[in-house]
Amino acid sequence: MTSPANTAPIITDVLIIGAGPVGLFAAFEAGVIGLSCQIVDGIERAGGQCIELYPDKPIYDIPAIPMCTARELVDRLVEQCKPFSPPMHLGHRIETVERRDDGKWRARTDKGLTFEATAILISAGNGSFVPQRLQLPEAALLEGHALHYSVPRLADFAGKKVVVAGGGDSALDWALELRSVAQHVTLVHRRNGFSAADSSVEKVRRAIEAREMDFVLGMIAGLNAQGSALESIEIRQIDGSVSLAADQLLVLYGLVSDLGPIAGWGIDMLGGRIAVDTSSYESSVPGIFAAGDIATYPNKQKLILSGFHEASLALRKAYHYAYPDKKRVHIHSSYDARLAERVVASHEA
Repeated sequence: MTSPANTAPIITDVLIIGAGPVGLFAAFEAGVIGLSCQIVDGIERAGGQCIELYPDKPIYDIPAIPMCTARELVDRLVEQCKPFSPPMHLGHRIETVERRDDGKWRARTDKGLTFEATAILISAGNGSFVPQRLQLPEAALLEGHALHYSVPRLADFAGKKVVVAGGGDSALDWALELRSVAQHVTLVHRRNGFSAADSSVEKVRRAIEAREMDFVLGMIAGLNAQGSALESIEIRQIDGSVSLAADQLLVLYGLVSDLGPIAGWGIDMLGGRIAVDTSSYESSVPGIFAAGDIATYPNKQKLILSGFHEASLALRKAYHYAYPDKKRVHIHSSYDARLAERVVASHEA
């Protein structure tokens, strides 16, 4: 969703920056405790890094859900938000944030949208991500057709000869996952050792021994294609080179994170993350909170579950900024008649 420039400011209690799992859950929690919210994300769809990096990868540590894919988790969170219909402004990046004379915040996007909020919750994960691209002149022509830096849909690789380049967790995990749909999978890495979890390395070694996939030691030196159709990949090795037949190339050399304008908002940072007070997950700037991977504190655990907890407590402090003269009474969701009515109505709609 985009909005035209030069429109009147959008007034809200809380501005949520980031539409990943933590931002989506925060929108639900805001509605539960009686706060209005608006969600902004530079990505064109909800889901954040889960959707951009590993939509079909299984997740096992969400309470009461033994297993779901990242895509399924996002779909469920979007469904959970429906009783409050939080507006999402996708494809917008917050560029500037300034405090008004009345203590509220004014935030502007790169597309001219303006928000006025009593509090801001930053749930932008690790910031904007840029994949480390293959530095070959022919790579740009194949990108999006035969050369990929993520896996939007596993089915796109069905029946293909796939080469996966990289030696980290993502490369090994996707090489293993692609075996179920690809005609053939070859993992290419510049050295024999991998910078991945021991369990993944062991699985890859067993798969190679069972001839379920191949491993080639070397670096990609060239791509042979006809138009946008990849035909083969040249691999440079210590004692020469080898050519691999391939339809699809998945390059997973890692990602470079960029906090973008957030880094210049005067917030105390630690190791590229926003330092927060764990009593409320408020940053060094009163009224600006952080939850999820972008927040840091002693013994921080980078779990989606942790982000849910952080957002929940942050919003309860944000409530006091929005309604300083009003005491919020805690109600368990089981006894919240207003919430029950909204949930029922959203399912009947």
